[in-house]
Amino acid sequence: GAATDYALLLVSRYKEELHRHDSTWTALKKAWRATVEPITASAATVILGLLALVLADLKSTSGLGPVAALGITGAYLAALTFLPAILVLGRRWIFWPSVPRVDGEADENRLANKLGWARVAQAVGRHPRRTWVLVTIALLVAAAFLPTLRANGTSQSEIFLTEVDSVTGQEVLEKHFDAGSGSPIQVLAPEDSADEVVTFLQSAGVSDPAVSLAPGAAGPTGPPGEPLVVDGRIIVEGTLDQAADSAEALDTVQDLRVDLRDIDSEILIGGESAQLLDTREAADRDFVVVAPIILLVVFLVLVVLLRSLVAPLVLMLANVLSFAAAMGVSAIVFNHIFAFPSGDPTTVLYGFVFLIALGIDYSIFLMTRAREESGRLGSRKGVLRALSVTGGVITSAGIVLAATFGALTVIPLLFLAQLAFIVAFGVLLDTLIVRSLLVP
Repeated sequence: GAATDYALLLVSRYKEELHRHDSTWTALKKAWRATVEPITASAATVILGLLALVLADLKSTSGLGPVAALGITGAYLAALTFLPAILVLGRRWIFWPSVPRVDGEADENRLANKLGWARVAQAVGRHPRRTWVLVTIALLVAAAFLPTLRANGTSQSEIFLTEVDSVTGQEVLEKHFDAGSGSPIQVLAPEDSADEVVTFLQSAGVSDPAVSLAPGAAGPTGPPGEPLVVDGRIIVEGTLDQAADSAEALDTVQDLRVDLRDIDSEILIGGESAQLLDTREAADRDFVVVAPIILLVVFLVLVVLLRSLVAPLVLMLANVLSFAAAMGVSAIVFNHIFAFPSGDPTTVLYGFVFLIALGIDYSIFLMTRAREESGRLGSRKGVLRALSVTGGVITSAGIVLAATFGALTVIPLLFLAQLAFIVAFGVLLDTLIVRSLLVP
């Protein structure tokens, strides 16, 4: 998706220059010079934003950063080296059947009029204050639903969007046994606190708490019928009434950790429920750490690109508001239309990375052209001219990227379906509303 965006920007400008120059080499050179800056800035925001994920505690998140950053680097290099070579070799005929001729009139002017982008620019120019106020209010209303988004973790039986045998089997087991019997909690406690721990677990409603006779992990075994003691510690196992991967089980483990540490500060709780709780807490921590870094990186790239401080702040505010609105609409769709259970804890962070780093691209493409046109026409006319001539190509780029993420919905997993909608809708919101109305 990103590679196609970069290609569209270069090819569109190349076709525009072919209307002005006989030499395809000259046209390509001018197009390359005009687009290398926005493409570089766009790639830099995504690459640096993705590399910020290495600060995450969750390995599935931190591992995604370098791999995805390498992919964007490849897309960037191909767009600025391999693609220009192919365009030169293909000469004008690479655009058959709409071969651009030297006529002084840029092809995108006709396209802008045909698609209505010239009229959009005129409407924004006539009522700029009314436009940004109404758009901002609409985005704020959508963003107001963001706190209702559920992303506290999902049970294993709810991650599939289609019926699977493993879920059916789990439901049968839960009808005949305690919900958490297959994945008991494991309390690692000092040996002299074992009786007190067992008594407390019984009073807390944990079923069948008992000192484990086996280590619970690969290792040496104790004498038959006797608990294994390692470094003065033993394992006490107990069964929760709730399914081990349910939100209720995670809340129970969280409460038990607090209460058991009053008995002994060295007591630890493990097991599936505890692992899921740690994952949720790590995901919350990752967002708090990574999100500000991404915002800072994107802001600094915009400062270098636009050679300004105010414009980058305005663009960042618009981008963050767009993200919040996209997540608010997603909350409505997930909670009320599809009635999805709570989503994966990493959903919000992934959505933030993609929408902030990728969503800012379209404002970068617009503002780079606006700065170029403003040098000739003045600020007001330059911005409207940039909106008119880039409307078609930037919208096409947004649709391509949205469709790329939308394709993830063919995989029947809740996490991917939610991420696909968040990013696809968010990119279209950035492309059609924020870049087209709010920013200009």
